[in-house]
Amino acid sequence: MVEGLIGTKVGMTQTFLENGTVVPVTIIEAGPCVVVQLKTAAKDGYEAAQLGLVDPKASKRANKPAQGHHTKAGVPPTRILREFPLESGTELKAGDSVLVDIFDGVDKVDIVGTTKGMGFQGVMKRHGFGGGRATHGSMFHRAPGSIGQSAYPSRVFKGTRLPGQMGNTRTTLKNLRVVRIDAEKNLLMVEGSVPGSRGSRVLITKSKTATQSKQD
Repeated sequence: MVEGLIGTKVGMTQTFLENGTVVPVTIIEAGPCVVVQLKTAAKDGYEAAQLGLVDPKASKRANKPAQGHHTKAGVPPTRILREFPLESGTELKAGDSVLVDIFDGVDKVDIVGTTKGMGFQGVMKRHGFGGGRATHGSMFHRAPGSIGQSAYPSRVFKGTRLPGQMGNTRTTLKNLRVVRIDAEKNLLMVEGSVPGSRGSRVLITKSKTATQSKQD
């Protein structure tokens, strides 16, 4: 079976476990996806499945190369294509559907998303600097302070924490616990937060580092 799926972040809420504990969860609409292309070791050097997230509006926006690529697989055009590894012994073909039920019995997943962009920020917000005195006349309130020496080495070292773009970075969260799966609505609930805003796309894969033991 495919080891991952494309999803859409719906939002956050809270739910109760079987033992009565309340936990915060993120709801993700996982799929439905279709197999657009299969990568083989003989032809491509590796085995993977290229999945497309089903989108009814994608056919109106697809260009001719995208239309031809999907027509070859016999599926409607999709806007988002991602590759996921295949488990050994998996038998798939182009056009097959991949749904959220691939995570049945899976305890932990890894999720890749893009964090919210916050624009250009100073060192206090971006790095948590304490800043200078807030008293009148100090002339040092939110500045970073000294960032290097003038005589030697007469330069700013690489990696120095400075103002700049904050957020809008690709982030991976590992070993998020799967709380509940709703196969009818293609919903996946994972414990905790997930990078990105509501409606952003995320990649969900089965965790490789976690021990697959269900613990409620």
